[in-house]
Amino acid sequence: MVVTLLGTGTSSGVPLIGCSCEVCRSLDYRDKRLRVSVHILIEEKSFVIDTGPDFRQHMLREGINQLDAVLFTHQHKDHTAGLDDVRAFNFLQQRDMPVYGRAQVLEQLQREFEYAFAEFRYPGIPRLRLHEIHNEPFSIEGVEFVPIDVLHHKLPVFGFRVGDFAYLTDVNHIPESEYAKLQNLDTLVLGALQHEPHISHFNLREALEVVELLKPQRAYFTHISHKMGRHSLVEPTLPSHVKLGYDGLKLYI
Repeated sequence: MVVTLLGTGTSSGVPLIGCSCEVCRSLDYRDKRLRVSVHILIEEKSFVIDTGPDFRQHMLREGINQLDAVLFTHQHKDHTAGLDDVRAFNFLQQRDMPVYGRAQVLEQLQREFEYAFAEFRYPGIPRLRLHEIHNEPFSIEGVEFVPIDVLHHKLPVFGFRVGDFAYLTDVNHIPESEYAKLQNLDTLVLGALQHEPHISHFNLREALEVVELLKPQRAYFTHISHKMGRHSLVEPTLPSHVKLGYDGLKLYI
């Protein structure tokens, strides 16, 4: 399995519009963070989790020319806004794009992209085939995904486990009932927004506590704000098996 961190930034991205802090002015490529998303290549199948506003840029930068399905963690705009651009894969692959999400996510997609679901559809719009998922394992093209039901403040969000890899972004609470799904991981990618406490995201200390509890062989943090600080200064303070993710990082699992 090859996992690519397509974007590792928070909803505003880094640099933030109008900000002149040292992170936003940094020339380190690791401090340039597009909106959060991940690509999974496994058994010659290609999956993307979340299509934020930078989806097109993600696909072009990584040269991704095949996409077998899109999965959504939740319905916030920084995770869904780029869905229209899957139409490029409709043209390339000559088929509808399978889209997986919980009922509330699919309902919101049908409102926000109403033109894609209209009875009389304009030629060239995205062709989407919706699949409702629940908190139970499901398979796409022979690859099993295990949803992890977590909370983003009061909003239910799905993380996903594939093999020995798990991805949890936009989370500030993991119910104990979900811990068993997160045991014996090779790699955990986990949201860690900033140093200060936040109402709907783990901060750095809380994310480190989750890593200590779950004990994956290695962990990478994502959904990172400019308030976290410069990559080059923060990463050396972390345990040796924990790193800050950055855009374009490839993980071989």
